[in-house]
Amino acid sequence: MSVRDLDAWVEKLLKCEPLAEDECRILCSKAQDILSKEANVVEVRSPVTIVGDIHGQFYDLVELFNIGGKCPETNYLFMGDYVDRGYHSVESVSLVVALKVRYPNRVTIIRGNHESRQITQVYGFYDECLRKYGNPNVWKWFTDLFDYLPLAGLVESQIFCPHGGLSPSLDTLDHVRALDRVQETPHEGPMCDLLWSDPDERTGWGISPRGAGYTFGQDISEQFNHVNGLSLIVRAHQLVMEGFEWAHDHNVVTVFSAPNYCYRCGNKAAILELDEMLKYTFLQYDPAPQRNEGTTVRRAPDYFL
Repeated sequence: MSVRDLDAWVEKLLKCEPLAEDECRILCSKAQDILSKEANVVEVRSPVTIVGDIHGQFYDLVELFNIGGKCPETNYLFMGDYVDRGYHSVESVSLVVALKVRYPNRVTIIRGNHESRQITQVYGFYDECLRKYGNPNVWKWFTDLFDYLPLAGLVESQIFCPHGGLSPSLDTLDHVRALDRVQETPHEGPMCDLLWSDPDERTGWGISPRGAGYTFGQDISEQFNHVNGLSLIVRAHQLVMEGFEWAHDHNVVTVFSAPNYCYRCGNKAAILELDEMLKYTFLQYDPAPQRNEGTTVRRAPDYFL
């Protein structure tokens, strides 16, 4: 696979045209080679723009690049949940993975709770692959690839970026680095918690209403940041109506990058720009005009919007 091939694939995907089945196989194989060499916690240099959930909303992903800048002029850290719920999971995840393969040192991609075999069979990606390719091969190649996605980014050793949140089993970044991540996301345990947990107004650890992960209070995030020399936790995973939302006295911020989530929630989206000095700017945006979005074959259940 040449650079010219990759550039052609990116151009094709930017027009919302899915790759051919065999092109997906080659892309996933190359991406696996790259991701398998990355640590659980990927060291990320600034400047970088941090992106929250995308959820198959392809035209909003293109709008994100219009606002935040194209690759490779802008460095990106994507915090997971590329698939499910939206109408274009195939094109969205293919584009993000193609950009990672084309610009491996400028694009960082980590795992969200939807990058899993079980979740994608319920919330849309599996059905979309069957509909667009006539068989589950593309779904299998991508979900096999998802097992290799890192669990978090770490910007300039100061800003910790998991998809979901913290875990009572993980006191330090070295504990995260020591996990065996190459597996389907477990139903419980530290890897599950990083992808599923949420900040909460109550102190301490709480039972999550999602049925996986935990809720964690300001005392927990302050302690984790202090022990690990961090200034901030940036995470995604939760719909927030303005696209970003501070919590825990500015120890945690949520970034959500799917505007009008599920094409009905009415929220803004945001991305977080960090400059060389780690000065931050939130860029908010509304939904892009939708072009022939089509219809979902069956409505996915609302486990937790």
